[in-house]
Amino acid sequence: MHRTYSLRSQKAPTAAQLQSPPPPPSSTKSKFFGGGGLSSSIRKATAGATGPELSRKLSQFIKMEKNFMRSVEVTSRERKDVARQLSAWGEGNEDDISDVTDKLGVLIYEIGELEDQYIDKYDQYRITLKSIRDIEGSVQPSRDRKQKITDEIAHLKYKDPQSAKIPVLEQELVRAEAESLVAEAQLSNITREQLKAAFNYQFDATRELAEKYALIAGYGKALLELLDDSAVTPGETRPAYDGYEASKQIIIDAENALASWTLDSAAVKPTLSLHQEYDEDELEPGEIDDAAQEEFNKHDEQPANGAQQ
Repeated sequence: MHRTYSLRSQKAPTAAQLQSPPPPPSSTKSKFFGGGGLSSSIRKATAGATGPELSRKLSQFIKMEKNFMRSVEVTSRERKDVARQLSAWGEGNEDDISDVTDKLGVLIYEIGELEDQYIDKYDQYRITLKSIRDIEGSVQPSRDRKQKITDEIAHLKYKDPQSAKIPVLEQELVRAEAESLVAEAQLSNITREQLKAAFNYQFDATRELAEKYALIAGYGKALLELLDDSAVTPGETRPAYDGYEASKQIIIDAENALASWTLDSAAVKPTLSLHQEYDEDELEPGEIDDAAQEEFNKHDEQPANGAQQ
């Protein structure tokens, strides 16, 4: 948020930003090429065309997420430009419009800032998915080796059933299957662990952005209440505007609300229906609801655990 509470002055860092530095910038943010449609299409098309067969679909998915994040980056920049232009337009209007549009510009600019931060947090989700892609790529050779030996044995049994190579290949197949079992177990474990961690990152980031959107919208509507929209007759003078302190306080309140927001204080909680997971004779309806809520609350404890990893 702007410490000067105006887009017509320079921005200073907030106390929250000084105390809690943001995550490193996302690796997806454009440096030379933009997030244009052609380059995005090329990246998406080529992502799944190379590499191990097992990891191609996930590679393409990760690349598509990269394109999405670049789109959000464009939206963030456009949002900030819109905020500046709103303030510039309002400056030449009457006092109330000038003040309110400037403060609205502050809020809209903050939305752009939040979207920019969202990209950095969302990137943690995308990077976590890469660990699944990498383990998939490492498992592919063991699958290929096992399949190759199996094919060779089948070919020899058809062409030369008495071949001395068959017992040797069968021993190799036993070793290959043992190696494959280890690799497949690692893939199964890591996929579940990292998929859960990745989407927790995404949903936490989305939840934060959505709730902060709602906060800003609420304070924006409070600013609009400072505008006197009652009709005046020709020649009538509208009362002098005296909302400068009120508009500044609204921005201060918005800043404090955004800075103090945490996942624990999230206002929106989903209603879960997990009745099918319980025996009707075991739990009463109220107990089922409590169990569902307890299951959801576990989610809010995970960011702290995730931070330790």
